[in-house]
Amino acid sequence: MNGLAGKVALVTGASRGIGAAIAVRLAAEGATVAVNYYPGFEADAQDVVGRIESAGGRAAAFAADVTDSAACVRMVDEVVSSLGSLDVLVNNAGITRDGLMVRMSDEDWAAVISTNLTGVFFCTRAAAKVMMKARTGAIVNIASVVGIGGNAGQANYSAAKAGVIGLTKTTAREFASRGMRCNAVAPGFIETDMTAKLPEAVREGLKGQIAMGRLGSADDVASCVAFLASDDASYVTGQVLAIDGGMTFA
Repeated sequence: MNGLAGKVALVTGASRGIGAAIAVRLAAEGATVAVNYYPGFEADAQDVVGRIESAGGRAAAFAADVTDSAACVRMVDEVVSSLGSLDVLVNNAGITRDGLMVRMSDEDWAAVISTNLTGVFFCTRAAAKVMMKARTGAIVNIASVVGIGGNAGQANYSAAKAGVIGLTKTTAREFASRGMRCNAVAPGFIETDMTAKLPEAVREGLKGQIAMGRLGSADDVASCVAFLASDDASYVTGQVLAIDGGMTFA
């Protein structure tokens, strides 16, 4: 596999979960991967780097809080300085602070919007300045099916992910003339540490909402991201791909 050979890809929030799976997959496709991690999670990030290098790939870890505009600029500068370019950006970093709307604190609302939406803007703006000069680049944003259909108890998360979808389309329109593309994937129910802790009855209930009858995997998401990041998707921009096993048919 070498669909991204010679490319440098930055994946935010790549120290674990879906972000780690994306980093590993992009490396397997030939990209040199910048593994971003939130300060304090260096050990996890270095583990991802080690997995990539053990498989014969190239990777390096970069710390940055995506809610800090200046930190995002520094991270992009460090990636370009260390790895030579920046061809692909995957905006994956995100958090949850679930709760019913009437009980949701201002702090929980702001934290999710800041990380899951504003962070995407900060990283995109910083990366776009590099990609515009090169007149090429691919950005893939991690949205969610709840950004399409909403979800009780996730007003903050749903709003942020819906915002990511709107930001994706605007980014695609603004930068297409510079040879840049921007797309989003919208995962549904994915096997994670959180879903693994759910009671079996709840898991079966979730599967009942999915046409394919199973939860997705992080690798399911990573494979779609790899396609959108590659030149195989050179005529695809401004799109939102639901990776949900037929839960929404959106």
